[in-house]
Amino acid sequence: MSVATTRTDAGVEGLVAPEPPRPAGRHPAVTFALRAIGPVLLLTTWYAATASGVLTEDVLAGPQDVVTTFAELWADGQLPEALRVSITRAGLGLVLGASTGLVLGVVSGFTRLGEELVDSSMQALRAIPFLALTSLFVVWFGIEEASKILLIGVACTFPMYVNVASGVRNVDRKVVEAARSFGLGRMAVAREVVLPGALPSIFAGLRLSTTLSVIALIAAEEINVTAGLGYLMARATDYLRTDILALCVLLYAVIGLVADLTLRLAERVTMPWRRAVSIR
Repeated sequence: MSVATTRTDAGVEGLVAPEPPRPAGRHPAVTFALRAIGPVLLLTTWYAATASGVLTEDVLAGPQDVVTTFAELWADGQLPEALRVSITRAGLGLVLGASTGLVLGVVSGFTRLGEELVDSSMQALRAIPFLALTSLFVVWFGIEEASKILLIGVACTFPMYVNVASGVRNVDRKVVEAARSFGLGRMAVAREVVLPGALPSIFAGLRLSTTLSVIALIAAEEINVTAGLGYLMARATDYLRTDILALCVLLYAVIGLVADLTLRLAERVTMPWRRAVSIR
C-alpha cells in the first residue's frame, strides 16, 4: 500500500516553504541606543528632580555638581589616587578568590573523592555572609591591606567555586573517556578537555565574582581606611558633601560595569560560537 504525494511549485503539498535565513542580530547602533535608554532616563529624572528643587543639595547633589566635583578632584590628584588604591584592592581580592574557587571547583567536580572532601565544607562556609567576617578579619589580620584583600577574596571564592564545580560535572563524560583512551593522564584531561568544556560556567562564575568584588570592596573600605574611594566617602560624610558621595557611588558602578564588559568581551573572543538565543 503506497501513499501518493503530489508536488506543487512551492514544494510538497501540505508543507510550508522554508523562509530564507534572516541576518542574525541587530545593527550595533540600534543595540547601543536600546541599552542607553535606561541610563538616559535615570540621568534625566535625576537632573529634573534637582533642578526643580524636589531634591535639594543637602539630600542629593545634581549631576552638574557631580561633574564639577569630578573635575576638581581629578585635577588635584585625589581621585586618581583613590581609584588606583580601590581598583588594586578589588583586583587583588578577585584574583585571590577566583583562583581559589577555580582550583577547588575543579577538584570537587572532577573526582568523587574531591567532592566528598571539599564540597560539604565549601557549602557550609558559603552560607556565612562575608560581611559577618569583617570584625574577625580585623582581629586576625589587623586594619592594614591584608584584611581588606582577604575579605574581598572570600566573597569572590564561592560563586566561582559553585559555577566551576557545576561546569566540570556537566562536561560530557564520553569526551573524557575518549581522551583517556588516547593515553592522557588526569592532569592532561583536566587541562585539555575538562577546563575548555567548562569555560561557559567559568566565565559565569568569574562575572559573578567580579560583581561581588566591588560589593566587598565597599565593605572592606569601611575598615579604617586612609586611602581609596571609601576614604573619600568617609570624609564627604563628615562634611555632608553629597556631590562627592554621589560621585563615589557612580564610580563604584562604573568599575563594576567596565569589569563586566571586559569579561563579556573576553568570553566572546574565547568562545565565538556562543551567542544569545534570539526569538523574533
